[in-house]
Amino acid sequence: MQHFTLFRSQLKPSRFLGLIVLLLASTGEIEAVDPSPQELPNSSVDPRYIEAEFVSTFDRTMQPLRYALPPKSQDAERPVLVFLHSWSSDYHLHKPEWLRAALSRGWIFVEPNFRGPNDNPEACGSAAARADVLDCVEFAIKHLNVDTNRIYLAGASGGGHMTMLMAGRHPERFTAASAWVGISDLKKWYEHHSPNGIPQNYAKKVAKCCGGAPGVSKLVDQQYYQRSPIHWITNAGDLPLDIAAGVHDGQSGSVPFQHSVQLYNAIAKSHAAPLVSDAELQQLWDQGKLTKPQAQDTAEDPTYRRDIKLRRKTNNARLTIFEGGHEGLAEAACAWLEVQRRPTHLSSVPE
Repeated sequence: MQHFTLFRSQLKPSRFLGLIVLLLASTGEIEAVDPSPQELPNSSVDPRYIEAEFVSTFDRTMQPLRYALPPKSQDAERPVLVFLHSWSSDYHLHKPEWLRAALSRGWIFVEPNFRGPNDNPEACGSAAARADVLDCVEFAIKHLNVDTNRIYLAGASGGGHMTMLMAGRHPERFTAASAWVGISDLKKWYEHHSPNGIPQNYAKKVAKCCGGAPGVSKLVDQQYYQRSPIHWITNAGDLPLDIAAGVHDGQSGSVPFQHSVQLYNAIAKSHAAPLVSDAELQQLWDQGKLTKPQAQDTAEDPTYRRDIKLRRKTNNARLTIFEGGHEGLAEAACAWLEVQRRPTHLSSVPE
């Protein structure tokens, strides 16, 4: 049985409360507390956020999340957007455009911490981090009156990495997922950030998460494999998956857009569908556009408000490379998620 506590405060002042909750939770005697909207002490944080904690199903530790409810509370079940924070931040990094895009649609907005910034072994797609995201979904279902036919997942950068990973490892938990400028292969990303073989900022952080540089040992290489979405994404099956990246990312940003393309190609290959070719990848990298684009590559998409440089579809996956850099477009993501529904026969979330 899972236990949760809700409170309207920042986590650091609440550690004593968290310890009490953990003790009570172990006895099975705690219920969710109705949060009071007047008690948020930090005015720099959007007052719509409500802080919460839950007992991790992975290691029984107290883990934080926060959520926001749409302006008009209704008795009817509502969709939920589970939004995953970026690589070097935690769940407190405020992304107002994502919050606005969700709440304006009447969705619940939930942000798990999944072990914080990706600079330690418990973060970066570990078993503990993955469990935290699943626990967050369970929290929303039990306490926030969620429509289980519309459980959406999204994130950008490190959040894009985790969205891809969750889509491949736990597709049954989500209705659809939208991954922006995500890292699909940690080994390749480590190498990208190790010019002349010398690891820099992000490479050092990957090494901290995985236990060392690629090739140091079989155990370390296994960590890179386990945490890289490219090795799991074909398990996503029929889960609708939106993959997007700015064409300049990797040159003016930290994650080359090739990570998104290669993830898509893995899905396309599993369905014997056409791949984005190496020549097309090179054209996008060298000149920011295709020499001979297909009709779908140049189609306008009003939700993006950007030029589309490449767009491909296979099965339930869609790839978009757009005019931009290392960024996620919240409105475009939510517009796509909004039309996705879980088939009726899959409407219940497995235990």
